[in-house]
Amino acid sequence: MAARRRLIALCLLLAAGFAALGVWQIERRAWKLDLIARVDARVHAAPQAPPPPAAWKADMTYSRVRVEGRFLHDRETLVQAVTDLGPGWWVLTPLRTTRGTILINRGYVPAERRDPGSRAQAQKTGNVTVIGLLRESEPKGGFLRSNNPAAGRWYSRDVAAIAQARDLHDVAPYFIDADATANPGGYPVGGLTVIRFRNSHLVYALTWFALCGLCIAGARIAWRSGEA
Repeated sequence: MAARRRLIALCLLLAAGFAALGVWQIERRAWKLDLIARVDARVHAAPQAPPPPAAWKADMTYSRVRVEGRFLHDRETLVQAVTDLGPGWWVLTPLRTTRGTILINRGYVPAERRDPGSRAQAQKTGNVTVIGLLRESEPKGGFLRSNNPAAGRWYSRDVAAIAQARDLHDVAPYFIDADATANPGGYPVGGLTVIRFRNSHLVYALTWFALCGLCIAGARIAWRSGEA
């Protein structure tokens, strides 16, 4: 009798836990859908001026912005990339503006275009206008690989580390992914920002609720066995 009661109590305790996890996943799903809607609105909004460094917040990520300035091509940084166009490099170039310096991810280049001389047409001098999406810095490195500034090996777009390595000052804490506006000569290729949010919360919720149901069924069977 005592063993049966403990089994019933355990089943009901597990059922309550699984139900709580299911409710949590439903709440997470609502949050994720709201995030997707907010980001979609930002991406399709008219471009605005980027925020000053002191006003930057992570929830501004993917805001569409417009900025004007002068590229410092001699301080560009190549960051390894895997894109829909294949493996290659992101070209991050500092843009000197009247409000400081902003790193611009001008886009993708394949290995044969790594040398700036192979894309000299795109090394514009003078003032330029860049439209793109605000992105958060990617500190330290990529998956299982750390940035090595001394060796010039970059696996993530770490704004602070790149600024230090290139002796840049007054640098914004974010970078901008340039849009698909074509560069002279075709490279770098912009507009390759991937905006994808994993949303499997409904599947997880149904899984937790199913386990909750199984535990309740187990408690019911144990209860009935004592009545037999």
